[in-house]
Amino acid sequence: MSNTGLTKSSIGRKFAMAASAIFLMIFLLQHLAINITAVFSPDTFNELSHFMGTNPAVQFVAQPILIFAVVFHFVMGFILELKNREARPVKYVKYNGAANASWMSRNMIISGAVILAFLALHFYDFWIPEISDKFVHGIWDDTTKYYDHVLHKFEDPIRVAIYVIAFVLLALHLLHGFSSAFQSIGQNGKLVQGLKKFGVAYSIIVPLGFIFIAIYLYIIQ
Repeated sequence: MSNTGLTKSSIGRKFAMAASAIFLMIFLLQHLAINITAVFSPDTFNELSHFMGTNPAVQFVAQPILIFAVVFHFVMGFILELKNREARPVKYVKYNGAANASWMSRNMIISGAVILAFLALHFYDFWIPEISDKFVHGIWDDTTKYYDHVLHKFEDPIRVAIYVIAFVLLALHLLHGFSSAFQSIGQNGKLVQGLKKFGVAYSIIVPLGFIFIAIYLYIIQ
């Protein structure tokens, strides 16, 4: 393959990565907006969770797209990481990662794998019981179970600690992801600077919101 072909392929992969990341970021923001109501109004949390859990457009359109986006994003991330490692001239020059890049930059594949493992736990905690209730036991109209279920899960300090660690890693993952994206397109221009600031704020505030919810629900029990 020519250098032009390699470049186009690399750009295509990065674009696909960015597109899936934007979709997942929108989902995270929406997820936080619903979950934060558990702190202020359990009834509102139950109503919103029931709507999301029974709405056909969410269940049969948005949810499959979300699952595909999660898998695609992480698979593409692993592919890009492997391609980047292959492109390093390690055969000729000793690569001193610590001197040339941050820990997160050198370990995005590890943080991604940990976040993916956390998502599996999150699915086990909430998605699988919901699917079981609806499609195995036929329970579709219980609008009071969601808050109690979340509260029960966060009784365990070990589970809370896992959630906190996972969202700290997510924050670092997002910060580096934004940094890499803006490094690729340049740092000039008011729009880019504004987007960069937004990226930093998002990367800190959203994971911090989820951490606050987990700790709060643990403390009030």
